[in-house]
Amino acid sequence: MTRTGKDNSQKNDEIASSEVVDELELNKPQADGTEDGVDISAVPSGGAQTTPEPAAGADAQSTPAEDGTEVAAESADQITALLDQVAEYQDSYLRAKAEVDNIRKRAETEVANARKFALEGFIRELLTVKDSLEMALAVDQQSVSEAGNRGVSEGLELILRQLESVFANFSVETVEPEVGDKLDPDQHQAMSVEESQDIPPNCVSKVIQKGYSLNNRLLRPAMVVVAKTPGKTAGNGRKTDRPPLFL
Repeated sequence: MTRTGKDNSQKNDEIASSEVVDELELNKPQADGTEDGVDISAVPSGGAQTTPEPAAGADAQSTPAEDGTEVAAESADQITALLDQVAEYQDSYLRAKAEVDNIRKRAETEVANARKFALEGFIRELLTVKDSLEMALAVDQQSVSEAGNRGVSEGLELILRQLESVFANFSVETVEPEVGDKLDPDQHQAMSVEESQDIPPNCVSKVIQKGYSLNNRLLRPAMVVVAKTPGKTAGNGRKTDRPPLFL
């Protein structure tokens, strides 16, 4: 073997020896109690591993299911409040609508009454004219029966018929009760009371003046005399409507 071969062989042996020493140094336990960067003292004896304890604030955190329940409860409360508010608004709307309808109906009624009774004042003035014509006709008929002249009477009758036709065209009706009719306070005005044996009490015994109505609204009540039961004779010979105090 040459010198050069020996030198190469010696260098290879030295390199191999150096690698073995390095490997032994790496596998040697370290003096500070760590192995491969791991603290050996921190590992419990027997090789058992302990479960890490939860953090201090873990119990305070709620689960997703609990969070969902709370959100659902809050949503239900909000929905209930909104439904109550909608019901309140709907009630207010219905009340306002009813009030508007009532105002509209009252306005329509007032307009209709204004049209129906626009001539009320004028008709009232004509009632006096008609009364005068009827009284003049009654007097003239009496004079005609005595003198036999019917010219004026016929003229008065013609004017009266024309006036009655005008009243009928404007829905003016006569309120003229018959003798014996029951007294109607809404249509009749009792001017006096007289005793009567033929007519029941509280019934019309005489018509003094006719009444009139316009579209079923009373313009003037009929003026009448009302019958009553004849009074009894008291001990002094006077008639009285009240029974005697002593029999």
